[in-house]
Amino acid sequence: MKYSWIFLLCLPFAGLAQESPSIPVPPSQPSGLIEVNRIAATVNGLPITAKEVGVMISPMIGQLMAEFPRRGPEFNRRLKEAQDNILQELIDRQLIMAEFKKMQARGANLPDSVVDAEIDRQIQTLYNGDSEKFRKELAKAQMGMGSYRTLTREKLIVQAMRQEKFKDAPPPLPSEVQKEYQESKDSLRDISKDSITYRKIFLPRLDPANPLATPESQLTLAESLADEIRNGADFADLAEKHSQDAFAANGGLQEDVPRPDLSPEFASILFDAEPGKLIGPLEDAAGFTLAKVDSIKKGPAPPFSEVKKMMEDRVRAKKTSSRYEAWIGDLRKKAMVDIKLK
Repeated sequence: MKYSWIFLLCLPFAGLAQESPSIPVPPSQPSGLIEVNRIAATVNGLPITAKEVGVMISPMIGQLMAEFPRRGPEFNRRLKEAQDNILQELIDRQLIMAEFKKMQARGANLPDSVVDAEIDRQIQTLYNGDSEKFRKELAKAQMGMGSYRTLTREKLIVQAMRQEKFKDAPPPLPSEVQKEYQESKDSLRDISKDSITYRKIFLPRLDPANPLATPESQLTLAESLADEIRNGADFADLAEKHSQDAFAANGGLQEDVPRPDLSPEFASILFDAEPGKLIGPLEDAAGFTLAKVDSIKKGPAPPFSEVKKMMEDRVRAKKTSSRYEAWIGDLRKKAMVDIKLK
């Protein structure tokens, strides 16, 4: 029996953080997030580790830490919600992998080249093509490349199992495939070719010109400037007066900045922003940033001919979603699941 292995991933994220009432130098991830040697859950006696959760949530943690300098209830709510989602996905993955093992005796297999291609895709989309950043995130989660390959392999197998389980779905109509392409092509584009023009006000965590400045006072200043801009103050004028970077004299204007020149966390926020809308304050290890996007030039989407098969598979998946939910629901009912990560 032959099996078709298609990868259509959009890596989900999750996490859990504690409130931070002050503004210390930001750690690599929120203090008290998770202990990597903990067991997050067991499924029929088999463990899902907090390390597995941690490596999958790290890109989202970085983005939300940038977006919420004061952390707070909304920060915690969004990370907790995402953590629950990713833990449920890992539980479902364990259940489906058990079903896959039954099929291995009949020749089911996943080529290493497919795993390599998916990891390359994740580096491009989640880390702006920065493989060094990707490896640093793995190191933070105390996970080696071998373990990450195993996680990725299992995710791809789960997708393939779903396709195999419901391969008898009605064939997609050409109009449905074209519609799926039009709705999806933006997310399939080569984001490494994205560029952005925007204005920026940057305040360092510690101001060399003001020895009394603290991270807390700098954040408070950034929030005050944001209020002024919302009340009608000119962004460029405030940038000239307050920003402490090389672009201050030009009203904070930075033109046609390639996406890879930005940190992945800031890039995700800026390229999803509505032009003309104030963004921030955002936080990173260097300081606090206010931004306003002027224009975005997006990288090219793949031609329809290259992704037609992928679009067909996505349409089939949508058509069989209710059947899939019934199937996975039945597997959940039969399983012994103990969730330990709260």
